[in-house]
Amino acid sequence: MEGFQLQFIISICIILLGYFFKRVKILKESDGQTIARIVFNITLPALVIVTFDQMVISLSLVSLIFIAFLFGLASALIGILAFRSEEAGIKGMAAMMVPGVNVGLFAFPLVEAIWGREGIQHFGMLDVGNAVIVFGVCFFIAGYFAKGTSKFYLREAFSPLFRSIPFLTYMFVVALNLLGFHLPGLFLETAEIISVANMPLSLLLLGLYLNFSFEKSWIPLIGKYLVVKYGTGLVLGFSLFWLLSDYPMLANTVLIGFILPASTTSVVYAIRYKYNTKIVGTIVNITIIVSFLLIWLLASFVAYH
Repeated sequence: MEGFQLQFIISICIILLGYFFKRVKILKESDGQTIARIVFNITLPALVIVTFDQMVISLSLVSLIFIAFLFGLASALIGILAFRSEEAGIKGMAAMMVPGVNVGLFAFPLVEAIWGREGIQHFGMLDVGNAVIVFGVCFFIAGYFAKGTSKFYLREAFSPLFRSIPFLTYMFVVALNLLGFHLPGLFLETAEIISVANMPLSLLLLGLYLNFSFEKSWIPLIGKYLVVKYGTGLVLGFSLFWLLSDYPMLANTVLIGFILPASTTSVVYAIRYKYNTKIVGTIVNITIIVSFLLIWLLASFVAYH
């Protein structure tokens, strides 16, 4: 069995374990909030610190920031056009979920298992551009269609970005790298031990948040959303995959990165702007399953390409 196939099976087992713990009430879905805080504020930053400390910053790595940003803008435009005939509430809710993907929680554990620290470096740079889309563009779309106004406050939109521990960690370690500084050995060794917990905790968290119940009346909207999101991701992803074939890891990052699940911040925006949070939560859950299967298929394709 190929190494990455085994890693996917292990990942599925950990996700199902989290779901099982929820079903037998050993853990509650509300416990996921605590685990999420640990992942986003402790284990993920530790992984970023260890991975980025010795990274050699190249033009291809930096280009991922701009690729992610441009992909987000293109996806946002496609999402707005695709749902333009829907009522404002549906249009805003669906369109805000098309751009922006879940890199830190969903991609990192799988990427680390398949490509190791090189993969984390590439997806980390992709996440920098993606963070601007999630906290800026998605926030704007959600607020614009909810309020029916073109007012957009940069401070309100981007303040969460500069309170995000993972994003600030990216900026900190990249700045140190560019300046030629490195963190003390003891600090890095401690961070490395903590970072080991990131993969299992992230996968357990995905299992805790899995929910398979939804109303049949939602099926047309969910189906349309999935076609728009994954159609856009696959078309643009494969286009760039062939164009960037001389840079394998860059091409792989784009191909996988464009079909990652919807960002979990969509639920936060849905609550804030009074969209249907149940539909949003259901869509986020479904994209986790769809993306997992697609990544498995695409990783197999990449391995034999």
